[in-house]
Amino acid sequence: MFLKFFGKKSEKNDESSASGGGLVHGIDREMNYCPSCGDEYRADISRCVACNIPLISGREKLDRVLETQEALGERSMDILPEDELVNIRKGPLKDMKSLQKLLAENRIPAILAGDEGGCAKGCCGPELYLQIKKEDMHLATEVLTREFIKSTALDSHDLSNADAVFNHLDAETVCPACGCRFSPTVGACPECGLCFE
Repeated sequence: MFLKFFGKKSEKNDESSASGGGLVHGIDREMNYCPSCGDEYRADISRCVACNIPLISGREKLDRVLETQEALGERSMDILPEDELVNIRKGPLKDMKSLQKLLAENRIPAILAGDEGGCAKGCCGPELYLQIKKEDMHLATEVLTREFIKSTALDSHDLSNADAVFNHLDAETVCPACGCRFSPTVGACPECGLCFE
């Protein structure tokens, strides 16, 4: 009886998702999405507040996700001896394993290779290279860039002043972090506290 109840419930959920209701791959077909940052908006909103670009419908986003998954599903996860490999990252085992897993989720095969010239003192763990096929370089770079932007929250920050340079000889300077204008004699941004000394 207990199992029957859950069996019927899951069948009902499958039917509702097939008929257009509910979430599919975390996407609501009735909402709008930013194609750049992925933020979700009500159907009556047409532009992304953060990116200032037109939104796409949930149906269009789902179509893109399904196309990508179909293309990735056809990719081989094998690395053969004749494949040319390139190093894309170097770091501790834990970090490289996490990136290897992320690439595998996107159907990009990767292996870890040791660094023979590591620390000879034995005080730190081994540094490993994350290697992929040369032909996967572009796709892997996109995946790792998206993950970096997401994990550092750069997608939700205003980077319009990121190129600002602090010059103590200028009459006024711009903080690269928050855009506040102030006298460089202060030595730190009065708005966000970024120190320039």
